Formats: sequence, structure tokens, C-alpha cells
Amino acid sequence: MRVLAVDDEPPALDELAFLLKSHPSVTDVVTANNASDALRAMQENGSHQAGFDVVLLDIRMPGLDGLELATVLGKFARPPAVVFVTAHADRAVDAYDLGAVDYLLKPVRADRLDESLRRVRRLRDAGSALPEDEVIPVELAGVTTMLSRSSVRWVEAQGDYARLHTRDDSHLVRIPLSTLEERWSEAGFVRIHRSYLVALCLITQLRLTPSGYVVVVDDRELPVSRRHTRELKDRLVRTAKAGWTR
Repeated sequence: MRVLAVDDEPPALDELAFLLKSHPSVTDVVTANNASDALRAMQENGSHQAGFDVVLLDIRMPGLDGLELATVLGKFARPPAVVFVTAHADRAVDAYDLGAVDYLLKPVRADRLDESLRRVRRLRDAGSALPEDEVIPVELAGVTTMLSRSSVRWVEAQGDYARLHTRDDSHLVRIPLSTLEERWSEAGFVRIHRSYLVALCLITQLRLTPSGYVVVVDDRELPVSRRHTRELKDRLVRTAKAGWTR
């Protein structure tokens, strides 16, 4: 794959270029010291038609920063994948909002870079807008960690935020539930209520209670609103039939 690396700090850029050139999947590496040089490189290598498979971006740069540059790249007819490379963990949620494939912290380790490039390769080979298993940056005790979508059992709306429930914990992220509903529909997540999004495959029961329908996920009852009941029943039936015919 062809890679564009952008960083205003020459030592960091040189180290990243060295790691990239040593990677067996990378055929070409072009470097840029700022957003203007990066856009010029994009024009020279494909006339805005994704001559690069992936752009690795530092976030804090003078002039147009990495997040702003990623927004520009996202408007291309065939945008490249974006991986942020930064010394600052506090912008992970902003990076996720822009659809970044990954978020690497400096100093970049070879194994983490390899993991990011594998995600880019899966995305490219699948021709999909999302990685095979999307990752979400979450904050816990002041530490940013990457949570895989496949570990999320259900999602609960909390204002403009969403709480991601895993088997053993929960994480609050600054993402509206409606955004996750749209992004995760193809991964099998369904809206059952204005406040809940659930992994369909994890529903073990749908039952009627005096207060209305509920689903059971991990022994937890979650309410199903009237407007979502019929569609949910249809989805469960279709899923069951698909399992019978395999």
C-alpha cells in the first residue's frame, strides 16, 4: 500500500517513515511537514483520487491541524484511510468522530503500526467504509484505551453522549446514539427504544410484561418501545430462519 505520513516534527517524521519503509505491506512512503505539503502531495499522487491508501497524521500542527486536514480529506471523491499519530491522548474521541481507522500514540511501536496497517488493508480489501471490527477510544481513570465494537453488548443514550455496556463494564463516549445506530446497523445493532441500541445476536428473550415488551441481554431487561416492536420481531424471526437454513 502507498502511505503519506504528515508530521511537523522532523525526528518523529523520520522515525515513522523508517518504520513504514520497513513494513512488508508498504510499497511507497511519502512524507510531508504540514497540511499544505500533504495536500500538494495528494494532488501530485492521484489528483484527489486517493493515490494513497492511508494517511498517517499528527494532530497538533501549525496552520491546518491534523483533525482539520482529515476533514478535508474526507470530502475527496475517494478519501484515503486516516490514522492519527500523536503524543496527546485527549483527542481520541474527536478522531473517532472523523471516522479514523486508528489512533496511535507516540512513540509509535512497530507492532501497533502493524496492527493499524492490517486494519487499513482489511478496510481496503472489503471495499467498506468501516473496519472489520471498529474500535472506539474510551477514557477510564485518565487513560485512553481502544474498545472493540464486538465487545459492546448494548448502548444507552445519555443526552448527547452514549454509554457503551460491555459484559463487565461501561464507558461514556461523546457520540449520539443516532450516530452509532447508523454506523453499526450493518454490524447487527438494532434500535429497540429511543434510549437503547442492542446487539441483535445477544438477545436471548423478547417477552411481554405489564409495562410493555422487554428484551433480555446478559440477564438484563431492556425496554422495547411500541414503534420498534414490530421491526424487532421481524428481525428476530429473520435471524432465526437464517440459522435454521444453514
